[in-house]
Amino acid sequence: MLFGYLALTVAALFTGAAFYVNFAEQPARLTLDDRALLAQWKPAYKRGTMMQASLAIIGFVLGALAYWQTGRLAFLIGALLMLTNWPWTLLAIMPTNKILIATDLGQAGSETRTLLMKWNSLHAVRTVLGALATAAFIFALASG
Repeated sequence: MLFGYLALTVAALFTGAAFYVNFAEQPARLTLDDRALLAQWKPAYKRGTMMQASLAIIGFVLGALAYWQTGRLAFLIGALLMLTNWPWTLLAIMPTNKILIATDLGQAGSETRTLLMKWNSLHAVRTVLGALATAAFIFALASG
């Protein structure tokens, strides 16, 4: 059962971090001018990617191990929800990320701001996936 509790912890950390970005960091960042907005997003994105990508993989592995250990389908569902963050990021968010990363700070303008607002909406899906995974892990643990 240890794997289940660890999976829940990791999923909750992932969700909390994603939620923070969507509801605190990004709205605060949007108060900046276009150049400063992009200048702040670039290093935050780089650091956030390392953290959230790792948490998504660790959450998947721990959830899969909890499923293997207990046979509770909710652990597998939670694990797959954590893993779903990877293809969502690569297929849906990455095209926007690439444009933003390639944008020179001196070229930042209203189009940059629009892309960063789109990015926040796309990133919100990661928050939802994390919350659903957290709920699945809670259900799996409570059903035992």
